[in-house]
Amino acid sequence: KEAHKILLKNRIEKLPIIDKNGFLKGLITLKDLLKKLEHPTASLDERGRLRVAAAIGTGKDFEERLEKLLKAEVDAIVIDTAHAHSKRVLDVAQYIKKNYPDLELVVGNVATEEACKELVKIGVDAVKVGIGPGSICTTRVIAGIGVPQLTAIIDSAKVLRKYKIPLIADGGIKYSGDIVKALAAGADTVMMGNLLAGTDESPGELVLYQGKRYKVYRAMGSVSAMKLGSKDRYFQEEYTKFVPEGVEGIVSYKGPVSEVIYQLLGGLKAGLGYVGARNLKELRKKAEFIRITPFGLRESHPHSITITKEAPNYEPQKF
Repeated sequence: KEAHKILLKNRIEKLPIIDKNGFLKGLITLKDLLKKLEHPTASLDERGRLRVAAAIGTGKDFEERLEKLLKAEVDAIVIDTAHAHSKRVLDVAQYIKKNYPDLELVVGNVATEEACKELVKIGVDAVKVGIGPGSICTTRVIAGIGVPQLTAIIDSAKVLRKYKIPLIADGGIKYSGDIVKALAAGADTVMMGNLLAGTDESPGELVLYQGKRYKVYRAMGSVSAMKLGSKDRYFQEEYTKFVPEGVEGIVSYKGPVSEVIYQLLGGLKAGLGYVGARNLKELRKKAEFIRITPFGLRESHPHSITITKEAPNYEPQKF
């Protein structure tokens, strides 16, 4: 703020920073300051760059990919697989922690206490939890494998909380209320796909369907994604004919991601307010979970009305 005042007062765009001996130590620009003021919560490294994590698989080329990412100065590596509680994934994680002990390593996905215990032994820095909860994932019905997401979070948190290892809840977030529930159950952060897939910043193609704008959204386990390189995530890199564990479709266009995040944060703040929590620690302590029936869930959504004006933070679920 002080630097901003000096720049404005003197009508200059650059402000040199010197030490007590008069040697140049750095340079503050008006452009950098404006970015900081506009995005005060941005996650930046010590050089003021946005922090970046990159995903790798467990295929034969994982070492080559890892080396190239390290040369690009990536901040964290994510071993991204559909089933992290497997020997192949554990071996790769162990190799990375042994050879690069200071590298931040995130491993996923898992859904059980046993899997988390194995990852804790290796010394991973964070764990991604979720087997099959995503809107475009078919693992639970194709492979018959998975754990309801809230249960997976609660079970995994029993282990990870003890060792102070962050839990990333990956999948199943349909509304801002689901973020509140995930954090209350023990997650430290959440990952979202569907909720952000319709934004300007998502990579999906913008299409027009029946007079309405949509963006294309596909699972990493869909046939088209597997053909382009995600097949090793599902341990099918040697296959020529795939067994997909996901689908491809379209989601409603939502505009800038900042608007979506604003609504999600608003819902999260409201959730904390209802519980009487000032922070996430208090939320986990004060939250109480109640088992409901399908009729209770139906009652939770708008009912007995035809919606004529869309709300920015609600869209009826299509089952």
